[in-house]
Amino acid sequence: MTAAPDFQEERFSPFVRVTVRGWVKTYRSVIALVSPFFDLLIRLLVAQAIFRSGIVKLGDWDTALNLARFEYPVSWMAPETAAVVGVLIEVIAPMLLLFGLFTRGAALAILTLLAISQVEYIPIDFNLWLVAILGWYVLSGAGAFSFDRAVSAGLGGSALPFARPMMRVFGWMTEFGAPVWLMILRLWIAATLLSLAGFPGFPDASIFLPLDSFEGLGLAASTCLAFALVAGFMIPVVGWLLILSLSTLMVMGLHPDLSLFPILSFGLLLVFGAGYMSFDRLISRWLESNILFDRKYDEVPGHWPHVVVVGAGFGGLACVNKLKNLPVRITLIDRHNYHLFQPLLYQIATAALSPADVATPIRGLFRRDGNVRVVLGEVSGIDSEAKTLTFGRNSMDYDHLVLATGASHSYFGKDEWAPFAPGLKTIEDGVSVRASVLRAFEKAESSSDPARIKRLLTFVIVGAGPTGVELAGAIAELAHHGLKDEFSRIDPAQARIILVQSGDRILPAFPEELSARAAQSLDNLGVEIRMGSRVTHIAADHVEIGKDIEIATETVLWAAGVVASPAGRWLDTQTDRAGRVLVDDHLCVAGHHNVFAIGDTAGSNGWDGKPVPGLAPAAKQAGTYVAKFLEKQLLGEAMVAPFVYRHQGSLATIGRKSAVADFGFFKLHGALAWWLWGAVHVGFLSGTRNRISVLVNWIWSYFTMQNGIRLITGKDSGA
Repeated sequence: MTAAPDFQEERFSPFVRVTVRGWVKTYRSVIALVSPFFDLLIRLLVAQAIFRSGIVKLGDWDTALNLARFEYPVSWMAPETAAVVGVLIEVIAPMLLLFGLFTRGAALAILTLLAISQVEYIPIDFNLWLVAILGWYVLSGAGAFSFDRAVSAGLGGSALPFARPMMRVFGWMTEFGAPVWLMILRLWIAATLLSLAGFPGFPDASIFLPLDSFEGLGLAASTCLAFALVAGFMIPVVGWLLILSLSTLMVMGLHPDLSLFPILSFGLLLVFGAGYMSFDRLISRWLESNILFDRKYDEVPGHWPHVVVVGAGFGGLACVNKLKNLPVRITLIDRHNYHLFQPLLYQIATAALSPADVATPIRGLFRRDGNVRVVLGEVSGIDSEAKTLTFGRNSMDYDHLVLATGASHSYFGKDEWAPFAPGLKTIEDGVSVRASVLRAFEKAESSSDPARIKRLLTFVIVGAGPTGVELAGAIAELAHHGLKDEFSRIDPAQARIILVQSGDRILPAFPEELSARAAQSLDNLGVEIRMGSRVTHIAADHVEIGKDIEIATETVLWAAGVVASPAGRWLDTQTDRAGRVLVDDHLCVAGHHNVFAIGDTAGSNGWDGKPVPGLAPAAKQAGTYVAKFLEKQLLGEAMVAPFVYRHQGSLATIGRKSAVADFGFFKLHGALAWWLWGAVHVGFLSGTRNRISVLVNWIWSYFTMQNGIRLITGKDSGA
């Protein structure tokens, strides 16, 4: 067990330092995740309501003119002009608002139209709630899912006339004006509730207070909610109570015609806060100064334990994502500046996706977390007694060390095969394999030697685990569909794809039934499967299987085995045959009470006594466990339950319409499993941009039968 750090110098209890900080950070993370979607929902509903009104008037222009002349004439504008201006605003502005293009101007135009209608015609609550929402957009602008947000950074630094001062004004409006509007919004709702409760009101309050919306709300509830709104205290809770109250009134039939816009207005307070002059704002500042310290890394208290996480794979990121909510200083070291989604790396190799689609810059993931520092470097040694590690020419002290360094290719002692049989572990591997596969077709097109053409159009994949199976299926799809009709002299569909497996079936980790289904799917794609075949030699122009089989090929891909990182050597500790560091029930390295190993680095038997598989979910579970383990120690809890891996299932895809899925209690295969595989992988990707990009690429490839990233990079001309 790791000794609990000494926190006696701090003023607050472990509960405040650790648990409250975790709650606040988690809440803020949820709000940050939800707010872009909530913003888009509001814009969609507001745009739909206003646009529908404009379309109705366009469909019956004579009635629209009569309404402008007789029903709601504007005293200072001709009826025809008023009708035209009103319809233009109701048709054009909602579309701009929906797409987040010129959002502030569009919101201001609709707000003005509604304000005039409220003052000049019959005052209704519907207009008031829309004005409340649109005022927010005039000052804050649209959220993340908008054209305005996408181009704002570029406009601010552009040479366009007035672009820079305009963006500075907009930035000032968002930073200072939006909180003012939130304050006005909560005070406006409070005034409405107090007016209903019998407090002195205004002579004609119905013009600017939505009194009808709260009709039926009890005196005590109205008063309590109003005073909480005035004080700006626990506004997220007040927002939920207001939503619940109005929803209850609607269900009871007291407000059958009440729209969703009051609820959306309460949602603004719930998601974006109370604004200026509120207790919530004071509490937030106190938390920031005394508990959170989410400003700059150098301002984080130096006595907080320093946790160094080596490796930004699935396990490392899961650990940091949990640790960042705790009062610890975190340094995340990786030899790349990106997190790679390895399960889709084979799609880079087969020209289905771009490297940017499956990789996310690490710094961007933690830019809002002041206690997280990201360092680019490759660790070369660890001194566990001095509690330091070395990377490049630098060294770093640590209090706790988490090794999530992953694995690399293993050629089972035949490292001389590596130049002729590349594997897939990095983006560079994926791009190199893609070039090798595409270059083989190009070389075949330019060759006049039939024997060499046959050799070039033969692709051998060694290893029939998920990576090998997915590679074989993807290359077959590329040859039969992606490159169809693109060459003059060769037919890519004549390519041979050979999958070599030393065992008696493919996908040995899956049930036999699913292995057979996968084999049938590969056979349907024209893939040759050679089971019970052991590769004995690989050269530049052939592969030898056993003692008497030789396959002429210039493209061999390795998917047969992996070996753990040299973490065991760094620590001079015991490892298993695959080089994984042996750990105890708490993922602590033997003899190193403050060093943990997770993912492919760890040799853990936390799966009911069996070795934990080298899967992304296993690494994520281990990373989360280590963070929780450290949290328990910060809280002074001596007993921590051992790590237990919970298998969530296995997935493998074969081509563009088939997959197999094993969840233990049920199994899937075919098209349904393929859709499930796609949904799971899109969901696990890091970053909204990557999810959208991958989804768009997949849809394009699925319906056009074309792979769009068919680029050959490197100096080889392909001759």
